[in-house]
Parts: sequence; structure tokens; C-alpha cells
Amino acid sequence: MRTTEWHEQVTEAIIEPHLPICDPHHHLWDTTGASHHPAHRYLLDELLADTGSGHNVVATVFMECMAMYRCDGPKALRPVGETEFANGVAAMCASGMYGAIRACAAIVGFADLNLGAAVGPVLDAHAAASDRFRGIRHACAWDPSSAVKGSHTNPTERMLADKTFREGFAELGQRGMTFDAWLYHPQIPELTELARAFPEQPIIFDHFGGVLGIGPYAGQREAILRYWKKAVAELATCPNVYPKLGGLVMPVNGFGFHKADKPPTSEQLAAVTRDYYLHMIDLFGTDRCMFESNFPVDKRSCSYAVLWNSFKRIAEGCSAEEKAALFHDNAARIYSVCSGMGVP
Repeated sequence: MRTTEWHEQVTEAIIEPHLPICDPHHHLWDTTGASHHPAHRYLLDELLADTGSGHNVVATVFMECMAMYRCDGPKALRPVGETEFANGVAAMCASGMYGAIRACAAIVGFADLNLGAAVGPVLDAHAAASDRFRGIRHACAWDPSSAVKGSHTNPTERMLADKTFREGFAELGQRGMTFDAWLYHPQIPELTELARAFPEQPIIFDHFGGVLGIGPYAGQREAILRYWKKAVAELATCPNVYPKLGGLVMPVNGFGFHKADKPPTSEQLAAVTRDYYLHMIDLFGTDRCMFESNFPVDKRSCSYAVLWNSFKRIAEGCSAEEKAALFHDNAARIYSVCSGMGVP
């Protein structure tokens, strides 16, 4: 992870500092004691330092990342520990001791949908652990290339089409829960198939569908962009799919910002990524899209302040109502976030 000194090489005045933001995608973790991960800490103090860097972040949504699983008990229920952990952070912020922000006001956890209908009690345990629990993400990012790392959940090829997985997926709808989809761009048609098979199930489309730019995908930006535009156009015909706009400057995307001696400015970020954002907004509309930070993952490429400035540059042609939807209202509505803004 990049140091604070690296990020501080680029500082900017905050664009539209009073615009309310509900950040619908961030993680919290502490891997300092884990033998299988590099040591890295991103907990409430670090989150508050980022969200407090000038933008008006009033609420956030916690996204699963294998943090604080229970160390014992039935394996299927161990991820409930992550919901308990995030709920504790939310309770800290709800005290008002850390300012007006309501971090982790909604929580998205993990439950193994490959359990089929047997995943039901796991979902119920998450819901019992926190009234902020909204749904799950079972990441399915998979690629045949060894140069592209798969999801942390170790998915199998075409998992979204698997009969048992879909039995588990159906359990979400029975409980009014959301599903976050993290995959790579060649898999977008698989998500479209799933969305059409379950038209009543709210599906949140993470990170533009993981547009790859490394390994066998390096140097193919234009061809991949053409494929991606066609794939997301089909996905946009599914009214139950809601895109999160962010997570586009991860190392896997291949832009290489994390390798530079100096981080990018918001103008540079916007120049490189604008076409992706505007294409999604054109397809899905401002009533379905929501900007996201994907921190601390995207922190490898830029600071929180610069990232949200880039979003505001991209959205500069939108009306005040459209900006309210993109930066706050859609996320608050879709995840049932109460941020003190009168939403949902």
C-alpha cells in the first residue's frame, strides 16, 4: 500500500465540498497478524482520515472482504463475525463521538451461495447480527490466465450458472436481500443471464465489471473497451441491476497509476476514465448509478480527496438533482441507508 507521503505529493481544492456523499463501497481490515496476507491496517481511524479529507461524506456502506471472521464454530457461519465487526464500527459512529458521518450504516457480508438452500440459516444469522445488514457479495471473478488473480472466495468457472449456486441465490430474494456482483469483464454476459433469470432480485454491479488490463489483456485497451461497451449495454436492459461507478484504478485494470513516482491529479484520472463513467450513466441512467470509492483498494493509485474530485469532474454536466442521485440518494435508497439526510 502506498504511503501517506506519496499521496501528499498531490493536493487539491475540494470541488463542491458541500455535496452530500454516501460512499457505497469500502472495506475495513487488519491483516497485521495474518500469516497469509501482507501486513496492512485499514480500520475506522484510517477511514475517518480519508472521508474527512474535505468531501461531505455523510454515510458509508461496508463491503465484505474476509475481515474478522470467527475463528471457530461451523465454517459456514464464520463470516457472520465480519457483520458483527462492521456493526460495532457502525455503533461507534452512531454515538456521534466521531463526527456526523455514519460509517457502515449498511453492511454487505459474505455467505457461500454454493451451499444452495442450506445457506438460508447463514443469511438469517447475518440479519440477526445486525439490523444494518442488507445482503451479500459472493465474488465470482474468475479468469483462465494465471496472470489474473481470482476472487478471494475462490470461485469456479461459470459459477453464476451453477444450479446449486442459484438455489442459494434464490434465498436472497426470499429475505429481501441485495446481491453485489464482483467479476471480470469477460463474465458480464453470465451476470446478464443471472439477472434475467431472477428479475426481482436487486443486483449491484461492482467496479464496471472488472475491466482487465493485465496479463493477456495488456495492450488491448481499445478492443476490450468495444467488448465491454456491448456487454454492459445488454446488462443495462435488466432493470434490477444497479451499477457502482468506481474501482477502475486498481492494478488489475492496467492503467498503472500505482507504479508512478507521483500520484495522478483528478484531471488526469478523469481524462483516462471518463468514457467508462459516461457510458454507464448513459446506459443505466442517473437513477441507477452511484459513485463508489472502493477504498482502500483504490488507494494504491490515488487519495480519497483526488478520487472524489475526479468523479465530480466527470459529473460536471449533470443537474443538481442528478448529482444528488449519483453521489448520495441512489446508494442510500438501494442499501436502505439512513444518513440523517431524509433518505431513504
